[in-house]
Amino acid sequence: MVDMLITEIKQGMMSCLDNAQMERLDHVLKHCFFDVIVEAKGYSCILDNNNNDELLNMFLAAKQVESCSKRTLYYYQSTIKKMFQCIKKPIRHITTDDLRQYIADYQGKSRAGKVSLNNIRNIMSTFFSWMENESHILKNPVRRIRKLKIAQMIKETYSDESMERLRDYCKSSRDLAIIDLLSSTGMRVGELVKLNRNDIDFVNRECIVFGKGEKERAVYFDAKTKLHIQDYLLKRDDNNPALFVSMLKPYNRLQISGIEIRLRNLGKQLNIPKVHPHKFRRTLATKAIDKGMPIEQVQHLLGHQKIDTTLQYTMINQNNVKISHKKYIS
Repeated sequence: MVDMLITEIKQGMMSCLDNAQMERLDHVLKHCFFDVIVEAKGYSCILDNNNNDELLNMFLAAKQVESCSKRTLYYYQSTIKKMFQCIKKPIRHITTDDLRQYIADYQGKSRAGKVSLNNIRNIMSTFFSWMENESHILKNPVRRIRKLKIAQMIKETYSDESMERLRDYCKSSRDLAIIDLLSSTGMRVGELVKLNRNDIDFVNRECIVFGKGEKERAVYFDAKTKLHIQDYLLKRDDNNPALFVSMLKPYNRLQISGIEIRLRNLGKQLNIPKVHPHKFRRTLATKAIDKGMPIEQVQHLLGHQKIDTTLQYTMINQNNVKISHKKYIS
């Protein structure tokens, strides 16, 4: 209880003292409260002007201003609220040990994998880092919780045979155009569903997409994709400006879930495992690097801020490694 009281006093003085003064205050408080027993009369936080929900709403508003997507904001909100429900403390009193225990309990109850646990840890780190930067807390309690080590698995890509089978099996010009556009541009499925007809530059075979954080970038498609998109648009008789729409009236803009379901069904019918939109993106990145495209250009093509992210999307061809070994080392 003494440590909690000291923390309350320091939290209340944060806006008035610099770092050196705060360290001195901490030393004086610990000296004065040495061997002092403090009993709580009903747990309350006098200096806690903002409750947990208010601080969470402030955090979400800040992230919305930073152009985080609705999906990201939802993940932030749901993850942090679950943490609040289990750790029944004001935010300013949540410790590293509290968070470690929460992650351990979560793993035990849900049997979550390391990737899921790392995602939870990353979201909590983002939240508490914001709290620290905004001077709502003294120190980010997640800082001493390290990320879990995850085995680097080689992620699957589409083989040339699988790509041709998917194309050949398409029953509609729309599905064929979607597959070709995803495979030739490497765009995200969320970027694809936002495209309108007038976004497509058929002369230069390119289009502008809005990626994460509403950042614009140009992507490029091949001649085959151009012909298939034009064929699909010629067969449409609706007035929806969206590039891809549903097959039935009222021909609404196609959503991410609609594309995912359609591709998943195609994969099941052809017995091709793990058919999903993101796999086209990974396949393009892997082939581009395998054929010698500079990693920096692949990074720009995919719209990644960090080159490390681009490297995670790629898989080096072992045959090329062997050839290079003979050329440069043997």
